[in-house]
Amino acid sequence: MADGEPEVRFAVVNGSKRRRSRVSAGCVHVLDDAAAARDASDPDAGCFAARVLGPSRSAEGQLMYYLLEWLD
Repeated sequence: MADGEPEVRFAVVNGSKRRRSRVSAGCVHVLDDAAAARDASDPDAGCFAARVLGPSRSAEGQLMYYLLEWLD
């Protein structure tokens, strides 16, 4: 992909609301692969492993990631 285009990545998403379809980049910790994301997750602390697309800039100018799948 060219520089600046959103990519599919594995990450830990911080936050208690798993209903959201997108989250701020500040709530996303990108990791190398699905196994690393699962290992780093801590559901009791509100940190969940996920496959995300991003980052991309929202209409408001914030960097966002789109949630593709929770890795439960």
